[in-house]
Order: sequence, then structure tokens, then C-alpha cells
Amino acid sequence: MKLSQEENDIIDYVENPTTKSVSNVKDEMSKYTALAKEYTTKKKAISLRLPESDIYILKQKALSTGLSYQNIIQSLVHQYTHNQIKVNL
Repeated sequence: MKLSQEENDIIDYVENPTTKSVSNVKDEMSKYTALAKEYTTKKKAISLRLPESDIYILKQKALSTGLSYQNIIQSLVHQYTHNQIKVNL
């Protein structure tokens, strides 16, 4: 898995032997856990028009993986927006 520069910076910081913990670790953990939960669970419904043939194929592939076709679309969009996959236009 390829990590972003920000992710590599975080790893370097955490693995640095001079890193010191903050005095209110539990409060900070609670704060950032709540932020992460809000960020990952907050969703917005959209309307999307796709060719029926693409939806049919997508549903077939979804059945073979055990995922819903909506989750596959969501995963593809997420991967694209986070530069994990590229689209040839």
C-alpha cells in the first residue's frame, strides 16, 4: 500500500524516540475519536444516472463479492477522491 506524504510524516513523528505525549491524552483521544466518527459516518445522498447495462453488470459483480452495488460505487468514489485509483477519461 502506498502512503501519502502526510501519512509518512505521521509515522515518522510517532516512531521518533523524542516524541512526548500530551498531558490530557484521554481528552484528546475522545475529541479526535468523535471527529473521526462524525467524518466517516456523515453521508449525503446523491442521484446518479447510469446506463442500465452498467448497473446490471455492477449488480452481477456485487453478488459475486457479497457486497451491495451501492457500496461498490461508494468505495470506487472514495478511492478516486483519495488518489488511490485513476480514471482514464
